[in-house]
Amino acid sequence: MSKPMRLSNGGLLDRRREITFTFDGKPYAGHPGDTLASALMANGVNLVGRSFKYHRPRGIFTAGPEEPNALVTLRNGSRREPNTKATTVELFDRLVATSQNCWPSPRLDVLSVNQLFAPLFVGGFYYKTFMWPASFWEKVYEPAIRRAAGLGMVSRLPDPDHYEHATAYCDVLVVGSGPSGLSAALAAARTGARVIICEEDFRLGGRLLSEPHEIDSMPAVDWVAGVEAELTSLPEVRIFRRTSVFGVYDGGTYGALERVSDHLPQPGLHQPRQRLWQIVARRTINAMGAIERPIVFGGNDKPGVILASALRTYVNRFATAPGRKIAFFVTSDDGWLTAQDVLKAGLPIEIVVDARAHVADALTRPLSRAGVRVLLDAVVSDAHGRPGLKHIEVRKDDKILQFEVDVLAVSNGYNPQVGLTTHLGGKPVWSEECGAFVPGELPPGMQSIGAAAGDFALAACLRAGMQAGRTLASDLGFASAPAAVPRADDEPCAVSPVWHVEHRGKAFVDQQNDVTAKDVAIANREGFRAVEHLKRYTTLGMATEQGKTSSVTGQALMAHLTGRTMHQAGTTRFRPPHVPVAIGAFAGPHVGKHFKATRYCAGHDWALENGATMIEAGQWLRPRWFTKPGETDWFESVTREVKTVRAAVGICDVSSLGKIEIHGRDAGAFLDRVYVNMFSTLPVGKARYGLMLREDGIVLDDGTTARLGPEQYVMSTTTGNAGKVMQHLEFCHQVLWPELDVAMASVTEQWTQYAVAGPKSRKVLETLLGDRFDVSNEAFPFLACAEFFWGDVPVRLYRISFSGELAYEIAVPANYGDSLIRALMRAGAEFGAVPYGSEALGVLRIEKGHVSVPELNGQTTAADLGLGKMLSKKKDFIGRVLAERPALTDPDRPSLVGFKPVDPGQRLRSGAHFLAIEAAATAENDEGYMTSVTYSPHAGCWVGLGLLKHGAARIGEYVRAYDPVREGDVEVEVVSPIFVDPEGKWLHE
Repeated sequence: MSKPMRLSNGGLLDRRREITFTFDGKPYAGHPGDTLASALMANGVNLVGRSFKYHRPRGIFTAGPEEPNALVTLRNGSRREPNTKATTVELFDRLVATSQNCWPSPRLDVLSVNQLFAPLFVGGFYYKTFMWPASFWEKVYEPAIRRAAGLGMVSRLPDPDHYEHATAYCDVLVVGSGPSGLSAALAAARTGARVIICEEDFRLGGRLLSEPHEIDSMPAVDWVAGVEAELTSLPEVRIFRRTSVFGVYDGGTYGALERVSDHLPQPGLHQPRQRLWQIVARRTINAMGAIERPIVFGGNDKPGVILASALRTYVNRFATAPGRKIAFFVTSDDGWLTAQDVLKAGLPIEIVVDARAHVADALTRPLSRAGVRVLLDAVVSDAHGRPGLKHIEVRKDDKILQFEVDVLAVSNGYNPQVGLTTHLGGKPVWSEECGAFVPGELPPGMQSIGAAAGDFALAACLRAGMQAGRTLASDLGFASAPAAVPRADDEPCAVSPVWHVEHRGKAFVDQQNDVTAKDVAIANREGFRAVEHLKRYTTLGMATEQGKTSSVTGQALMAHLTGRTMHQAGTTRFRPPHVPVAIGAFAGPHVGKHFKATRYCAGHDWALENGATMIEAGQWLRPRWFTKPGETDWFESVTREVKTVRAAVGICDVSSLGKIEIHGRDAGAFLDRVYVNMFSTLPVGKARYGLMLREDGIVLDDGTTARLGPEQYVMSTTTGNAGKVMQHLEFCHQVLWPELDVAMASVTEQWTQYAVAGPKSRKVLETLLGDRFDVSNEAFPFLACAEFFWGDVPVRLYRISFSGELAYEIAVPANYGDSLIRALMRAGAEFGAVPYGSEALGVLRIEKGHVSVPELNGQTTAADLGLGKMLSKKKDFIGRVLAERPALTDPDRPSLVGFKPVDPGQRLRSGAHFLAIEAAATAENDEGYMTSVTYSPHAGCWVGLGLLKHGAARIGEYVRAYDPVREGDVEVEVVSPIFVDPEGKWLHE
């Protein structure tokens, strides 16, 4: 297949193999080693898309992850991936790519009509337009804006691939594998230190892959291969290719994204698409290099305008040319070196324009001798052509010269990659010496070297890398022997940046977001002069490019307009991620059911064997009820279970309730601070009900805490709040009171626990335990707890009740849980024991007036729930002060009471609102709402708990339970929330 712009020789490609791919439905071919951008360029495709706002034609501008223009959509169907930079896509066979932000094609785009309205779409236009008429916003403006917004289009199908999370540890992390990164990694690795090298490219070498240098008297690519071979041979070295370090976090932790299978049509069996790494490094070397800057002049966004370093990469590494008539506009020595490489490759150069008046003869002479026209002290003022570049205008001594070219390479110096150095609060500083921002205060343990630190010469990079690698390894205690620094020449790298060439045409600062020099001027006139304001007002440096080729230029323009230096203007703060990271990679395996993996109780299989219908409770799957033969619906099963518990005995799996062990000398004092009531005085072998408040005085959770030893407590929580409570306790310990001698661990999964409830529950345990433990009322009274061995099995026994009956809870290690339920049912067979599920448990707790999640809804206080007397007056605790705010102590607040329908045949509904009997159904007349309802076999009717204004003082009154959603309007009597055993005698029997 013909590739008209492929050079006949050179490049780091495997020309023996041909790879086919399609772009916008048309077939093309490339070679292994190509990127999508280089393959398109080799096939003569220079127009790849349209810009965001004006839909101007866009071509390939760079050769790396800083690319602002060549954004494409890869693949199709469920693997469709928009906004992918063609410059970073490793070409693979049968790759499918399409242009984006254009219709029907990049060459003929209907929305290019936006260019006619460019005077309206200036910086900040969205703050001033679409204001009138107001009624148009929802019907006209917003729908139109949403249709036009964005670039590519995501797939709406489920992602078929999976993503992994992994953690790695090292002594030295090297970010980047250019000359400084490789030499640093080699020096550190030779000491025996654990070294990780992260390189976002699919080949090591960085700029050495694109520049024809010699190191140690050999071609640079051969030197890279030798270093790579040595590193691979060392056992403590790990090389992560296709891996971008995107974030710096506390404790020497770095986020990195490995593109495991992005270079394949689809991942292999059991292979992830991408892997998100958490790398913990004792020391880090930032060797990410630098990014070349563009120059702002008229028409600088046209396809064919390209960074000079990118042109060098395409010529030297990929053996391709973007055009046949090439011109240069430079302000740096490096641009001349690129021109020399292009000339050596046999490509015609029409002209080299340098804004500087004086350039070293060693740079200009090779080009002049080859007949290339050279203009010093001149600038390119405008670029023309449609859709791509056709000719340029050069201004020299107030004269305008025109040259027919189809490629214009620009070089304006380099910006060191300082992004990672700022993630923990450091700020870059301006260096006049290298004309760029360089790293300021670095994250702990990090050192920047080479071009990332403003040292652009090759020999300097090699020296800095060797020194940094040895020094950091030595700091960590690794002995290093002196080693020779690789020999190389220091190429010239002087620069005198030109930020803006004044001209009447549109001159773009940010090509991805269509931000022009005029937009920066408007921001200045309207007072948005601070760099952070400039960014947000104009959208400069947003989206996938994140200002890598535009931010510094925009800040320089603003500095000029405001008469400030670059140091005074400063730069925006960079935040992670440094490069785009897919949401799927952040989520990793935690999607679907894996987001919160379903947890099975140890007795799960036994429950299914015995007719259980399961329900999700928090992250757990619990039995909801147990269906017996002949029962036709859930109501019949639940009623049977409740009646059996009240009359005989029932057994319920309560393993999902949160269990947190709290140990330490200060454990009691710690609990005193997190609970409203006292726990430090709780005797060993006793349990106590506790209530926990948030800092704002609202109830967080409730449960019992047992003291098993002088410094050992076991806290129980509700199922739904277990994680939240653990997080709260850890915050209290680590942030509020780190001085306390306390350690805690969630042991919910480690213990299986069953409630044995009902008047015959003691007999069941006596049969089960025999003489191993005395469960009599005298030896083991209400709220007692104990820990003992039953044979070889450790057992925890509590005499607590959520049902209002005589009850116990027995816990064993989870691996004995299945055996325990089978043993309990055998022991209870002669007493008529039945298993009961969460529905029956809910009935029992409502009949007893116990609060649960519907009442602990994040809006209720202790007083609302009738638990105000629990708040200790003898100590401080979290939430004490804010619980006394007037709004939380207002006597008009709804409080907990019970409800029964006046007509026993009517059903109650949770969520129904309470109204006075004759009151209209309006929000002004709302007096509270029903929180929990159930049919009570004990009462023979539906009963409920709810929050009613002045509730405790209104027992005996009648109100309406109004439910317009389900057409309910039931007259109910306000009663005590305790429907069974109000004196509490059953608990103590």
